[in-house]
Amino acid sequence: MPARVRHKARRAMSGTEWEHLLQRSHVHHSEQDDVQSLDYEVNENMVWRAHVASKSNWAYSRERGLKWVVALLVGMATALVAYTIDMFIRGVAGAKFTLISRLIVDCDNCFWSPFLSYIAVNVLLVSVAAFAVAFIEPVAAGSGIPEIKCYLNGYKIPHVVRLSTLLCKAGGVMFSVAGGLAVGREGPMIHSGAVLAAGISQGKATSLPLDSGLFKTFRNDHMKRDFVASGAAAGVSAAFGSPIGGVLFSLEEGASHWNQALTWRTFFCTMISSFTLNLLLSGTSPGVKWGYLNQPGLVDFGEFVAQSYTVVEIPFFVIIGVVGGLSGAAFNAINTKLTLFRMRFIPVSKPWARFAEALFIAALSATVSFLFAFFIFECRPEPTTVYEGITLRRFTCPEGEYNDMATIFFTTQEEAIRQLFHNRDAFSYPTLAFFMFAYFGLAVVTYGASVPSGLFVPCILTGCAFGRLAGHALEHLFPSIVHDPGTYALVGAAAFLGGVVRMTISLTVIILESTNDISYGLPVMLTIMVSKIVGDLFNEGLYDIHIDIKHIPFLGWEPERLMENLTAADIMSTPVNVLPYFVRVRDVVVLLESNTHGAFPLCGIDENGLPSDQFVGIILRHEIITLLKRRAFVDYANAVRSHVDWLDFVDDYPRYPDIVDIRADIFDEDMDKFMNLSPYMNPAPITTQPVAAATAVFRLFRGLGLRHMVVVDRMRRIMGIVTRHDLVHLEDKFHRDGSPRDVPWHNPHYQFGRDTPRSHEASIAHLYGSTDSKDTSSITSLPRSSATPVQSVAELLASIPGSNVDPQASPTLQRSGIQ
Repeated sequence: MPARVRHKARRAMSGTEWEHLLQRSHVHHSEQDDVQSLDYEVNENMVWRAHVASKSNWAYSRERGLKWVVALLVGMATALVAYTIDMFIRGVAGAKFTLISRLIVDCDNCFWSPFLSYIAVNVLLVSVAAFAVAFIEPVAAGSGIPEIKCYLNGYKIPHVVRLSTLLCKAGGVMFSVAGGLAVGREGPMIHSGAVLAAGISQGKATSLPLDSGLFKTFRNDHMKRDFVASGAAAGVSAAFGSPIGGVLFSLEEGASHWNQALTWRTFFCTMISSFTLNLLLSGTSPGVKWGYLNQPGLVDFGEFVAQSYTVVEIPFFVIIGVVGGLSGAAFNAINTKLTLFRMRFIPVSKPWARFAEALFIAALSATVSFLFAFFIFECRPEPTTVYEGITLRRFTCPEGEYNDMATIFFTTQEEAIRQLFHNRDAFSYPTLAFFMFAYFGLAVVTYGASVPSGLFVPCILTGCAFGRLAGHALEHLFPSIVHDPGTYALVGAAAFLGGVVRMTISLTVIILESTNDISYGLPVMLTIMVSKIVGDLFNEGLYDIHIDIKHIPFLGWEPERLMENLTAADIMSTPVNVLPYFVRVRDVVVLLESNTHGAFPLCGIDENGLPSDQFVGIILRHEIITLLKRRAFVDYANAVRSHVDWLDFVDDYPRYPDIVDIRADIFDEDMDKFMNLSPYMNPAPITTQPVAAATAVFRLFRGLGLRHMVVVDRMRRIMGIVTRHDLVHLEDKFHRDGSPRDVPWHNPHYQFGRDTPRSHEASIAHLYGSTDSKDTSSITSLPRSSATPVQSVAELLASIPGSNVDPQASPTLQRSGIQ
């Protein structure tokens, strides 16, 4: 995949090491289903048009209403999952910290008993999360945001929206956070919301299996991806209480195709998610009565009292943004090295090694936090007033004092954030510095391990500590200018988080909605922009890095520099697997068994009954398999009608069977029957010509969510096909095969499909579909592939009893297959 991080990783290893890494990665992929593109473009065939024509006005209104019902259900379900996670973490973590504090007091400040107990409890909790990920659903590891970004971009990663993934992700993050790891629950909430949307919108759970029969009209990639975008936004809203930020997150970070109707439904979904979670928390939070809606999300930054800041402080904000960008780039670089190390020595194919690594990180995290709280601290007098919801830990300090390091380590992450934001003089300089470096190290080691792990809260905590430390220092140096170190804690959190994830608009809105104070808009926006600019000088955002090094396909926002001088002919795949629209069953079966392509162009039939080179439409692989499964066979040449309707194609969605699953149901006597594919093909898909600019092709794929595009000349003859795979792996293709200018097609004296030169005029005539050239042999035929099983239609029709078709009436047009 074309990305700077991949090239840096390639340069950091020898050629043998890099190839070995790729081979190990590909071996893992071969054990699962391959990553497939989503069919976002609706196949507007005759069957689909008949289904649409049969709809009444009431059916259209009902379908529009059901979309809002699904958005409502997704928002409520996401809030319920978030509430369950919050209650579990709050209860288990609170009991754990109380137990350890009591052990320290009861044994008269002894060390070993509480230390070993703390490690044992944390390792036990983390072992549950690690087991679920390592042995049940490896895709549940991490935050899930890179995988959801790829799904919204148009790629379906195996198991990414499965029910088992939801259980492992939501259940695992409860144990990993309660187990004291430097992880957050916000990223997993985004993934959980996406999985809930994918399941609810289909009205069935294939894993169980359960099928309610509801929402059948939404069982296609187009509608499902739209609902997944809403679910991911609902996860952001539940995590941060940020409905608008959730919408912007899905728009900025994920979906390549968007529309106004989807914006409204997504906003409604995020609003319902935030409201439902707020209502549930109102009756269970300490000191809050049912119906008091003052906690809209899991992460509560507390109530900010607006502080004025002057233009003189803007340079301080810029400096913090620069430091945030540099530290974020360092975080990403270190984590990249660790991830490459894991891929080489602790791959997913070794679950016991992944499990053991997670337990080691749990023990390491517990050891660091306990040792820091026990040996690196300052006893400070207890204040007369404490910010609401803050618990001060005494540990080994005398009565009337508290341990500042234990207070920040032995508490929930959200409470630690509120302490750093609002407790003005609660922590000493050394405590803030040691905590900042310790949490930075723990977070960079933990992200990528075999546990569900969010990235937002660890980055916010690290940035808060840095910002609070910088704020105190600036207040000491410039007392007449700096008045509130809490503002710098917020700015530091935004700077470091922006330096790691490189989000801009959505991150700004998320932070502002979490603070409930728009007056912080200028410093937050400024620091996020500066941190992104500085960080981009060194590497990409961490989510994009993980997409690259995991070899997950992703179509970027803009075409690569390499495409600017290329045409569709340079990037298309050729020769192409082509089927005539009327074909023998045997040939279809053999073709499907010989490759795994997702779609096949269809050609016409000339007056002699032979396949022509004229493009007439395209049909998807799963549609052909559905026709085979439904036995849509005919025994005569002029049959047009079929008994397969639109609902038959959605019954098996999204897990369509493959040819090996239905091969036993196709009998020997069926192999000589025929299939009429014309009612099921898309007769007018988006096509392009060989001379079209590659950048224009890219923008069509990116803007319309295309999966494939057939390349035809002006005479509608099939020249090749462009897929998302061709665009994503373009740089790797030319790195392997040489410069695009070395490709034979770019030589004006190269004859397409042959190894003999021809004139420049003939090449141009071929490009533009002209038949004036004297050399027309290569224009009227496609190159043969030895793997292609398809016979000529004339031969097929001649085999029918009573047929008068002569298969030798004209030269046989050869078919070919993608290499």
